[in-house]
Amino acid sequence: MVAEAPGSVRLALAPNVVLLDPEPAVSSAMKEGWARQQSARFLQASTIQPRLRLIQRFEDFTGLYPWQWTPADGEAFIVHLRSGAKPIQLSTARSYEVVIELFVEFLLDRRYGWVETCQERFGLSPQVIFHEGNSVLHSVEYEGDPRRRPLTYDEVQALFDAADARPRRIHGQGRKGALTALRDAAALKTIYAYGTRRTESSKVDLVDLRRHRKAPQFGQAGSMTVRYGKSSKGTPPKRRTVLLVPEMDWVVDVLDEWVHEIRPRLSPDRHPALWVTERVGRMSPRSINEAFVTARQDAGLDEDLDLHCLRHSYITHLTEFGYPARFVQEQVGHTHASTTAIYMGVSDEYRNQLLEASLKRRLGDDWDLK
Repeated sequence: MVAEAPGSVRLALAPNVVLLDPEPAVSSAMKEGWARQQSARFLQASTIQPRLRLIQRFEDFTGLYPWQWTPADGEAFIVHLRSGAKPIQLSTARSYEVVIELFVEFLLDRRYGWVETCQERFGLSPQVIFHEGNSVLHSVEYEGDPRRRPLTYDEVQALFDAADARPRRIHGQGRKGALTALRDAAALKTIYAYGTRRTESSKVDLVDLRRHRKAPQFGQAGSMTVRYGKSSKGTPPKRRTVLLVPEMDWVVDVLDEWVHEIRPRLSPDRHPALWVTERVGRMSPRSINEAFVTARQDAGLDEDLDLHCLRHSYITHLTEFGYPARFVQEQVGHTHASTTAIYMGVSDEYRNQLLEASLKRRLGDDWDLK
């Protein structure tokens, strides 16, 4: 007996059963089959569910079922999203088009039997929605919001100063929350010092802070093992070890104070997380993001800056410190060097220093900046 493919129509629709309302039943079975197929590829629910919601959103917008969709429907959907109160970004439009096409490609794959089912039941079959003539062309490396950028050194300092001032202000007002404010300040500094992502930071445990034999002076802060790095295409979370660089050695005292003085006052018992809550839980990615937003607002920084900009800053500043591109790439866990380059936004001062050094090498004593 030949096993059915995970997204097969024969697994989603019982054979020889007359459907009283076939259109919504078949549409629902299609999405169920696609979810099963993606799950078989080890994609996470956090990837699958947003995709399904987008497909349902597109179906609701058109008022049609997948076998009735046409390229004109796809074009109308994107135009609608671009003309709303909050027009979508170019990168968002591309991601929506990709998801819809992935769903349609699944339906058109004859191994799953959806084409034949639609033709037999409705006299129609799914068709390609987005093609070269009506989809966003991928012509540049970076399509994200141009307002997202690395923080300058002064902005990083202002952010940390604001985060440090908050627990003192809360304590002076006699309110609760000073301990969590101290935690938030330490977490933001650590995220910058190691260049970690939001989810990676949330899932770091105490045991992930380890000594590095080449830098014993940093103690347990010498390295951080990231066990829940960003995965791709159904792969398990990527693991890496981030080494503490000397320019960030100030975080040694930050972590030492947090681990040995502040964290125990939250009564974490035996909870393994580095960043714990007052309810003895793990600090969530959302809470980390909220900590950044609060500090950013208190510091009066540009509201377009978000938590991920600290990672951009880490990559940029390591480059300006003179670390090789390959080292920076390994530190942040990028598969491709081109991804690391996209994050980089070196300052004019750094570029001027490089130019000055190059001129000195070429012209020697004849070089004169004046």
